[in-house]
Amino acid sequence: MATRTQAREAVAGLLYAYDSGNTSIRDFAQNILGEKKIKNKQQDFALTLFDGVIANIQELDNLIKTHLKDWDFERLGGMERAILRLGAYEIKFTPTDSPVIINEAVELGKMYGGDNAPKFINGVLDSLCKINKDIFKEASR
Repeated sequence: MATRTQAREAVAGLLYAYDSGNTSIRDFAQNILGEKKIKNKQQDFALTLFDGVIANIQELDNLIKTHLKDWDFERLGGMERAILRLGAYEIKFTPTDSPVIINEAVELGKMYGGDNAPKFINGVLDSLCKINKDIFKEASR
């Protein structure tokens, strides 16, 4: 049985494919997840994350951009962008604790990002949490 970590890893890959121009990746998402042994509740979790990021992608991108220090969003690597979008979505729209989300994103950055990706992802998502914590709490009430 797949874990939520494996589901997030698969979602980051789907988001990367989507961002790379494969906008019809959603049509194949269930098959891709199934091939990765992500089924049942974990597949539902993964698809909810993927669909949520895509539905809110512009808002998430704008949110991430406000937390980039001296960095251009378009210059981010594709996987770093996918991981940041996923993390920002979970922080803003899910009840999962922020430290869990950030840790999962940092681990994905270690696996798929550049050398500085884990530190960079941690800094951006941590900043997003600290500055927007009260805003997100109010919005969820």
